[in-house]
Amino acid sequence: MWFRNARVFRFTKPFEISADLLEEKLQEDSFKPCGPQETFRQGWVAPLGKNGEQLVHSANGYHLITLRKEEKLLPGSVVKELLADKVEAIEAEQGRKVRKKEKDEIKEQVLLEMLPQAFSKNRRCYAYLAPQDGVLVVDAGSAKQAEDLASSLRKSLGSLPVRPPAVEQAPAFTFTGWLNETIDLPSTLVLGDECELKETGEDGGVVRCKGLELQGDEIRNHLNAGMQVTKLSLTWDDNLSFVLDEELGIRRLKFGETLQDKLDDVDADDAAARFDAAFSLMTLELEKLIPGLLEALGGEDRSAIVDEA
Repeated sequence: MWFRNARVFRFTKPFEISADLLEEKLQEDSFKPCGPQETFRQGWVAPLGKNGEQLVHSANGYHLITLRKEEKLLPGSVVKELLADKVEAIEAEQGRKVRKKEKDEIKEQVLLEMLPQAFSKNRRCYAYLAPQDGVLVVDAGSAKQAEDLASSLRKSLGSLPVRPPAVEQAPAFTFTGWLNETIDLPSTLVLGDECELKETGEDGGVVRCKGLELQGDEIRNHLNAGMQVTKLSLTWDDNLSFVLDEELGIRRLKFGETLQDKLDDVDADDAAARFDAAFSLMTLELEKLIPGLLEALGGEDRSAIVDEA
């Protein structure tokens, strides 16, 4: 149950919800498979999959949820071929040219005819609510995917006062300072061997580096030329390694051997127990990582956050 990514949303005002109430709200929007003529469906499913039925898995005040999306896939080449055949038949039989509007209508008919035989693509997106920490954390590789889950959760709950966290100084400024050593790197962080640098301006060039000494001469030459660091690989407290970007997105999250050793102490034959143990270990680590990163990046801007109801 390790997240591979972490997109963080900050609650803008105090937010409390019990596991029972969250379960009740999500049940109203639980996942139902696509019907024969539907191309897309989404809804909430049990995080434990076949090992559980509850839509909310709670541990230590953290509530894990899972959004499932089903999308019918119709190969574009097949649709195009069938459409061409139908258009050709009409033009041959009726001796006239099929115009664009009619062609679009025929295409819709082709899609409806093909949908019952279409392949389904299923994706699951995990997230957990941490009311005591004031955050929602989504295992999403992109900001859009994370926002889609937050929007679905907002719809189910009726209200979800969250926004991405903000820091007092631009992350790219801090990343760049760490590499050119004008800003001290916190003792809890160790530089990795990957980074992305961008020239300023809309059409600026991009340099992606891997396997290099990030405080070495090659990187410093780019920085001296005015480029800024927009992505950076880091290790936190010897337990977590990841790539952090200028939008505060955490990707390629990997948990260290210490956590894996703790998980190995759990009964290997009990899948639910291992899942619960992994979730508890992960959330405890991220509970330390998230505020630690915000502090390392110059401190969180809490001007839009209400601390008391």
